[in-house]
Amino acid sequence: MGFRFRKSIKIAPGLKINLGKTGASLSVGGQGATVNVSKRGTRTTLGIPGTGLSYSKKQPRPSATPVNPNSAPPRNSAVLNVIITVFMLWVAYKIFS
Repeated sequence: MGFRFRKSIKIAPGLKINLGKTGASLSVGGQGATVNVSKRGTRTTLGIPGTGLSYSKKQPRPSATPVNPNSAPPRNSAVLNVIITVFMLWVAYKIFS
């Protein structure tokens, strides 16, 4: 079994800094929806509070490869993730309220 270390520091409601053995990350959100940004990428987690059900998707960190001018522009999946997150939160709110 390996050594582990983790510490979360609350900065403001819905905003935390997470410290670990391999680095730090920033979490924004709370119960139901959280976005975590670290050196390894961005993870978006959606859940239904009190049920134990959640969905998590990782967006890998963009590589530093040169952009080919003939290629199609990249899709902005971060914006799509935020839209999906807000929609899922609205649905969960309507179901459980």
